[in-house]
Amino acid sequence: MADIEQVFREEYGRIIATLIRISGSFDLAEEALQEAFVAAVSKWELEGSPDKPGAWLTTVAHRKLLDALRRDRTRSSKQAELTYEANRLQPYVEPEVFEDVVEYTDDRLRLIFTCCHPSLIREAQVALTLRTLGGLTTTEIAHAFLVPEATLAQRLVRAKQKIRLAGIPYEIPSLERIADRLAAVQAVIYLIFNEGYAASAGQSLIRNDLCAEAIRLGRVLCELLPDEPENLGLLALMLLQDSRRDARVNKQGELVTLEEQDRSLWNAAEIDEGTELVQQALRMRRVGNYQLQAAIAAVHAEAKAANETDWRQIVALYEELMRITSSPIVALNHAAAVAMAEGPERGLTLIDAVSADRVLQNYYLFHASRADLLRRLHRYDEARIAYATALSLTTNYVEQQYIRRRLAQSL
Repeated sequence: MADIEQVFREEYGRIIATLIRISGSFDLAEEALQEAFVAAVSKWELEGSPDKPGAWLTTVAHRKLLDALRRDRTRSSKQAELTYEANRLQPYVEPEVFEDVVEYTDDRLRLIFTCCHPSLIREAQVALTLRTLGGLTTTEIAHAFLVPEATLAQRLVRAKQKIRLAGIPYEIPSLERIADRLAAVQAVIYLIFNEGYAASAGQSLIRNDLCAEAIRLGRVLCELLPDEPENLGLLALMLLQDSRRDARVNKQGELVTLEEQDRSLWNAAEIDEGTELVQQALRMRRVGNYQLQAAIAAVHAEAKAANETDWRQIVALYEELMRITSSPIVALNHAAAVAMAEGPERGLTLIDAVSADRVLQNYYLFHASRADLLRRLHRYDEARIAYATALSLTTNYVEQQYIRRRLAQSL
């Protein structure tokens, strides 16, 4: 029998997107698909899995959805008749029920844009994307983002209500709106990846399930919009960063910085795929944020040892990135690259310039980066103050332990 869990992960988003298009309801679609999976578990165990489990599930879920729509129609009809008699309102108009065979097209693009509609807050966009396209349960999403399950459940309910009450269309945006909306979709996927790659809180630095889900969603986006170079850049960036996953924490559970990592542990297949995707994206000659970040990650991946890193090329890429974005975090990363290429004194000057507007005062990596350069310059008193500030701002246990070790080395 086919692995039902694998089928679930692979087919959930595709099927749920079709069911939402048919019913106009997230809840009805989810209920129908859950019933189809329950039926699959019992039937496939007895008879074996079908040749095309995704098509089987879609057909069964569609039938169950039709049953639910008919039940709703019957209840609504009776209620409307009673209301009409009592209040002399307009009589109930029977809705259309989809009796014909469904064309099982890929509706995931509509679903992605609906989940990431700008009228939804970012937390709701992330939760709804993981729930519908990823098929993650409310419990799984709540655990991944370290929020109470009841809070996450309410977030999902409010998001669905907003879509229904505000009449958010289940559609692919028009050409003049697609660029801004696509940027929101990309940002949501990358946010999911970053929460998995460097968890904002908790005992673990990395949450592999979130990284894997973000990469899977990135592949879906590339499949649906293959001519958008930033989609390729985003997927490349995630693959190249994920390739270092096994080297980022040692056997003792301690954080290992990029320059100290055992590069033999890096995932060569992800590096090869990510590098090829970067090159493919850049050949389209519509350079964007994710492509440049992926190019920087590719330069790191090409170095067999830390001291072979082409820091001047990385500096140049960051300068191009700063040209198209005014992000203070990009400026901070540029300063750190300059420190490696030209020395810590020059890097510290640039970092202090970034801090002039105090935008990064609550960003622990700003203080950690500054502390590292002060340590390299043997300015230990200042380094200790900066490390202590960084320690007060991070809530991840692994990162806290790393900063404590650095702080101890500065005594």
